[in-house]
Formats: sequence, C-alpha cells, structure tokens
Amino acid sequence: MENTQHSGRQQAATERRRRELLEAADRIVLRDGPGASMNAIAAEAGITKPILYRHFGDKGGLYRALAVRHTDALLDGLRAALDSPVPRRDRVEATLDTYLAAIEARPQVYRFLMHPADEENPAETGFDVGRHSAPLLRRLGEELAKVIGERLDLGPAGEEMARVWGHGIVGMMHAAGDWWLRERPCSREQLVRHLTELLWGRLAVAADRADGPGF
Repeated sequence: MENTQHSGRQQAATERRRRELLEAADRIVLRDGPGASMNAIAAEAGITKPILYRHFGDKGGLYRALAVRHTDALLDGLRAALDSPVPRRDRVEATLDTYLAAIEARPQVYRFLMHPADEENPAETGFDVGRHSAPLLRRLGEELAKVIGERLDLGPAGEEMARVWGHGIVGMMHAAGDWWLRERPCSREQLVRHLTELLWGRLAVAADRADGPGF
C-alpha cells in the first residue's frame, strides 16, 4: 500500500514537472516562434538541456507534447462552436472563426507547430517541423469527421463522406488561414463569411441524424 502511494505521489510530481516545462516551452515559443531552441527552453525552465531531454527525449518529443496541448484546446473550442444553440450556418461561421481566432491570437505558436524556421533563423539541425505537423492536421481532420458523422445524415456512404469532409475542411482552414495570417488581405470576419459561402451548399440541405445531437 505504501509503495502504491509513493508511486502515485511520484507520478503526480512528474506530471506536474512536465506541465511546468511545457509552460516554459510555451513562453519561449511565444517569443521565438519556429526558432525556439531546446537551450532557450531549458534556460527558461531553470534546468539543463539533458534534464529537458530526459522528460521529452528530443525536440520532436517536446514538439509532440506541445502539439497535443494546443490541439486539445483548439478541439475543445471547435466542439463548443459546433454545439452552440444557434442556426447551423451560424455554427459553421463560429467554427471557422474559432480556428482563425486561435491562430491570430498566438501566431508564433502556430508558426512553431506548422512551419520550419525562416532561412535567416534556421531550425535546429535534424528537426523537420513538416514531418511532425502532418499528424496534427490528420488528427484535426479525424476529429472533425467524427463530429460531422455524429450529427448529419449523409446517406449510405455517410461515414466515408464525413471523413472526406472532415479532412477537406481542415485542409481548407489550414491553407486559407496560413495565407491570411501572412498577407492579411481582408478582415477575419470577411474571411469567415467567404469560407462559409464555399462550404454551405451541401451542409445547408443535409438532414440531422435521427439518433444524433443535431447540427
């Protein structure tokens, strides 16, 4: 019994320390974006780089932990927007706006998760951000597909269509949001309206699933 309690306390302490290290990493990413280095993160946390490696393995491990942290928060926001008690078109707009507002509020975090450092500020050798960001986008696509499939009656091929829509919508949000964040050709509100117009056709006429929470 005593060993179990000790093990539980040790695990809780490890999780708390890991959370503190991720918060330190967040602060450096907010400052440095894709150029955030393990040295800078270790210094911010008040530890040596070997200790940081002990918790995360390498920069890829730290990246994955930060990606899960931010993707979880984003998915919570997207689900809340999709389930808000307003007409379906308003929910589509709110969902798009939630994604765009998130990348607009923390552009350095977005760039760290989605883009390698610029040439004049190269990323650490051996770290390929693109290789790590693809699973993040796939996870968003699968989660959105699940939400669509639970809510809309898309007929006999509904599961397949929901997955196509989920990944397609995430791809659209990512590509359009990336371009918009760099060039700012219009306001966020205008971009949301334009993207909603693009999506609205089949979404407007699809019936809610009889056994689902509605959309």
